Parts: sequence; structure tokens; C-alpha cells
Amino acid sequence: MQGLLTRHDLQPKKRLGQHFLADQNIVEKIVRVAGVGPGDRVVEIGPGTGTLTAALAATGAHVVAYEVDRTLQPLLEETVGSLDGVELRFEDAAAVDYVEALGAGPWALVANLPYNVGTPLVLDVLRHVPAVTRVVVMVQAEVASRFAAEPGSKTYGLPSVVVGLHAEVRGRFDVPAQVFVPPPNVGSTVIVLDRVDAPVSSERAIELAAAGFGQRRKMLRASLRSVLDDPIAICEVAGIEPTARAETLSPADWLRLAEAS
Repeated sequence: MQGLLTRHDLQPKKRLGQHFLADQNIVEKIVRVAGVGPGDRVVEIGPGTGTLTAALAATGAHVVAYEVDRTLQPLLEETVGSLDGVELRFEDAAAVDYVEALGAGPWALVANLPYNVGTPLVLDVLRHVPAVTRVVVMVQAEVASRFAAEPGSKTYGLPSVVVGLHAEVRGRFDVPAQVFVPPPNVGSTVIVLDRVDAPVSSERAIELAAAGFGQRRKMLRASLRSVLDDPIAICEVAGIEPTARAETLSPADWLRLAEAS
């Protein structure tokens, strides 16, 4: 890995959250849990040096890889540019309209996500890109904990609610720092999310949860005033205590509030 980077006069860029995966065993494990094969379609964000891209393509899947760092283009053209089923797109993945870019599903999102885009990108895909039916991503361990957190836990928050409304956590595993170039200063986790059909009121539930978690120290009767005319009455209709706080409500509770409002 380091020799490849040196030959192309490249170094991982901290400002882009780049930590290149350099362990083939971990790469193969990610591909296995992704469960992709011939005929499947995969979108990858941040292919880096193309290690995961090549492994995904080797299954027979078609891989569309988005890379914002154009200095990596000569390296990626060398490592994966000539592989069957690999399409490289050099643009900012955070600005892509995936509904338009991907079209109809199903797609799997499989990626070692740059740390600076992990949380918002996954949540946006779950909320707005139904064509992506499976998400298998490497993120900071803390982010994975937030995605999978249960009500009342320290890491439970708005990301947990979004994931709870749109997906089921099918598995996760931790990845040691030494398998990256350079090694990150935080833990990393691969998490597997399978899409479920979101209820009609899910966006309203997320809006209410955002208000609640925005003032998480306050009781619902106060934290929801900006989004509900009469928070106490709505809570009572939904069967939820107005004195409860946001972190105690499950995704189903937020849905009941949304439907009552």
C-alpha cells in the first residue's frame, strides 16, 4: 500500500478523512457480509486506492465508485480502471443526487466511508434513496454505536431514530487501527443495515425527534413547543408522558407522536 502511494507521490489527506484500508482479510470480510454477487449493483463512496473496489468487482457485481480526490485518479485508473464492472466517478459524493444518479434499485452501498461524511451520508441515503436496500459501511466506532443504540443509552439520539425507522441492524464488527494507512486515532466498525419499509409518518417523526434531541435536557412539553402547537395534548393523545425526555422515546414512540400531530 505505502509503495503504491509513494510511486504516485501521494499521501492520505487528513482534511478529507482518508484512511486507506490495507488488510485483505478485512476487505474480504466486508465483501462477505455485503452478500453481493454477479448481477448485483454496488455504490462505493471513497474508494481510496481501490482495494475494496477490486474485491467487490471480483464477485461479479457492478461497482460505481465515487471519489472526490482527483489526485487519486491516476492510481485508481491503474488499480481498478480496467476491471470489468467498475465505473469511477470523480465527484463529491456528498453533493450527488443519488435518486437521479442510481435510478431504480436495488443497490447496495458498500464503503470504507471517509470519517467526515459518514453520519450525514448514511442517514440521507436511508431517508431519501430507497433504491439502496442494503448499507454496509465502515465508520467510526462511536458512529456505529449511535446507529444501533437503544432508547435510554448514552449513545441514543437522532441518528438512532432515523436508522430505527428505516432499517434493521443485521450485524457489525470492529476493525483494528493498524489495518489502515495511516492508522486512525479512533476505533472503526463495519455495520450492516438492511432497509425496511418506512412508515408514512417517518419524516414527521424525524422532525419531532430533531426538536426533542435539540433540547434533550428539557421535557417533551417544552422541547416540542417549536414543532407542536400543544405538546401536552399531543403527548397525551399518543400515550406518551409530556414529562418524558427525548432519549427515552423509541422510534415507534416518535411515530405515535407524529401520527397524533
